[in-house]
Amino acid sequence: MELNSLRQGNELVDLFCSLAEIPSPSRQEEKVIDWICNYCKENELQYELDDYKNIYINIPATDTSKDPILLSSHLDVIGDASPVIPYLDGDLIKAQGRTLGADDKAGVANALYFAKELNKRTDLKHGGLEVHFTRDEEDSMTGIKNTDFNKINSKYVLVLDSDALGQCLTSGASYVMVDLKLNAPKGGHSGNDIADRTRENAAKLIADLVSNLPQGVFYSDKDGKVITSCNIGGIISGDVKVTNVINTDAYATYSIRSSDKSKEEELIQLMKGIVEDFNTEYDGIAKAEITFTVKMPMFEKNQDEYIPILFETVAKKVGVAPEISSFHAGAETHIYANKTNAKGEKFSPYLIGLATVCNMHSAREYVDYKTMLKGQELLQEFFEAYNK
Repeated sequence: MELNSLRQGNELVDLFCSLAEIPSPSRQEEKVIDWICNYCKENELQYELDDYKNIYINIPATDTSKDPILLSSHLDVIGDASPVIPYLDGDLIKAQGRTLGADDKAGVANALYFAKELNKRTDLKHGGLEVHFTRDEEDSMTGIKNTDFNKINSKYVLVLDSDALGQCLTSGASYVMVDLKLNAPKGGHSGNDIADRTRENAAKLIADLVSNLPQGVFYSDKDGKVITSCNIGGIISGDVKVTNVINTDAYATYSIRSSDKSKEEELIQLMKGIVEDFNTEYDGIAKAEITFTVKMPMFEKNQDEYIPILFETVAKKVGVAPEISSFHAGAETHIYANKTNAKGEKFSPYLIGLATVCNMHSAREYVDYKTMLKGQELLQEFFEAYNK
């Protein structure tokens, strides 16, 4: 089957392809924002933009005794502003020679189509639907960081940005940037001064220090799921073409990821202790400094099991294998989890998979369109169960 034939016969697939065909690199989403605004006008959907041009769509409640729910997706993609030409390869939608942008146009399409269909229904009593589309998730998350949360009344948030149909991810790791700086001030000539034990080489010292610092999985749960990890990003010292200098400065960077605050703090204190021991050993000769900067807050699992239990039940009902778990990375869930809505309630976010997207962020990226259709069925059944 050709993609055009599939698009003509399936409105959701056509909507996804229309969105995918609009290049929207981070902070260059204007064209897709305009397209969605026009779509809302054509389908009589209530929408507004904030000062950052994030989009808010509202389907009013037909039963105010029930609670609304929020669907959230991001508009930007990895890739440049060159044309996106989708094509069909079996059940897979791909793009010619570049990223497809199914991360997160698949989530946007499912949310937008669902909102359009719900807006036409008169048979369902529901507490309302809110949809939020953000900019710049892939680069700096400035969209969600500039969101006006006072525009949102929902407590429960389904962030439609997972990469596998049936996922409901209930917690995610923080991202702490670690900077390690080392100074051995004397330096000197690699020949004349090499015997002076007060002139240690910073390159050698940081190699020794790094070998004592944690690397890899620091803590995992009883099922082997990684909870806390530490990874070195790189080491800089000296110049590989210059060998006659005793180096005076060295640098290293790490990332810490954790979905357990106590284990994150345990790891940080361990690293601080190792640096303190180093400074004691090389007192008067060299000094190391280590700093920790939170780049993304932790998305901790809350005690409210309502959404995961409901999701699991509905997924099984429609024939989708549910996966209720955590993930060792960052998403907009992390920002929601640390914010409150217009009512002052703390958000309860979940990362949800309504399509299977593979090879994200690469020219080999694709989405299985049949999983996207199944994801729409899952979303419809979930919303109806949520409003019973």
